[in-house]
Amino acid sequence: MPEVTPALALLADRAAILDCSSRYMRGQDRLDADLQRGAFHPGAKVDYGFFVGLADDFVTFAQDLLARYPMTWHMLGQSLIEIAGDRATGEIYFHAWHRRLSGERQEDLQIAGRYLDDYERRDGMWGISHRREIVDWTRTDPAADDWLHRTPLALLGGRSGADASQQIAHSLQPREEHHGTA
Repeated sequence: MPEVTPALALLADRAAILDCSSRYMRGQDRLDADLQRGAFHPGAKVDYGFFVGLADDFVTFAQDLLARYPMTWHMLGQSLIEIAGDRATGEIYFHAWHRRLSGERQEDLQIAGRYLDDYERRDGMWGISHRREIVDWTRTDPAADDWLHRTPLALLGGRSGADASQQIAHSLQPREEHHGTA
């Protein structure tokens, strides 16, 4: 087996850390609490301003809140990850869209900001140990789905097991190298 260079090990660690946020976001959009919870180490803490406490409790809160929306979509942006041994910090930008009902009309709520994270590698696995969400801007607009109404055969996303990505993802087994280096 070829020797793993320090640069390659650093890249593998960075990829494993970014996977934590990807699981978190996908878990929110697909209403998959286990996937969202899996981004955190046991005992992890969060601070969203309006919610400060254990990550496990926040996931329950977030899943209940997001289930009220007909659809959500979260996207990760640029990231800056600093790794030092089995600990790391990160600033990861996000943009979130939420379709919500306001009386009889539908609105689109957008929130953009950054996650300020602390990560740890425990038993060879990277996870979030502390997350703060910083909101940089929000916007609410009336929903505008003209294209979707004109394109009824478009393949639409779903939640709670009804999304095409959830159907294909269950056939894949995670590979060990995605979880960082020991």
